[in-house]
Amino acid sequence: MLKQAQFAGDESAEWLGDLHPLMEQLGSLEGLITLGAAAALLQVPPADNPAALRLFLENYQSRILLPLELMAVHSAYEHASRNELSELLALDQRLTREPMLREFAAASRRIGQCQLQRLRPLRDQRFVQRYLQAVEQGDAHGWHPLVYGMTLALYSLPLRQGLMGYAWQTLRGFIHFSARPLQLSESDCQSLLDEHCAGLPAAVGGLLTPRAAA
Repeated sequence: MLKQAQFAGDESAEWLGDLHPLMEQLGSLEGLITLGAAAALLQVPPADNPAALRLFLENYQSRILLPLELMAVHSAYEHASRNELSELLALDQRLTREPMLREFAAASRRIGQCQLQRLRPLRDQRFVQRYLQAVEQGDAHGWHPLVYGMTLALYSLPLRQGLMGYAWQTLRGFIHFSARPLQLSESDCQSLLDEHCAGLPAAVGGLLTPRAAA
């Protein structure tokens, strides 16, 4: 979700493929939440040493990234693909009531709404315009995972690749911001990233139903 870390090299192209330029932009969530706030939300020790960082990444991935964020991206993609605006609005409201996302709410909405404004010129896309109108009228919040999933559908981008890229950027971002204070080497960072991304293909595959798979 965050800016490309120097230690990541060109691996973003491997994960994002043809999505790379667009999804780097849409998935850029720098400043969404601090590592300390996220650790407190998950009730794990502050990530002030490599072992604590590893524990944080494991908890974030299993409790927020996979069941909440990626599920929201996946659902938004499906709703947008089928022009199901009422279902997308209902999902938007459900995320508002999700306790695990409370620390992310303000920044997530701000970033999602900013991306929606960039889609405003697409006047012929009625689904996008109607969702944008609902956000502006206060009937929806414009969570960034929903806008991300909707944009994947809008541009007919592969869902599987989009989900994996979203997850990879998120994990990479947390590791990047921990590198300097924890004095992690480039090799240390890459090893952590490899370790926590190893299960992503299987995890993302588990989210995809036959009708949603791209």
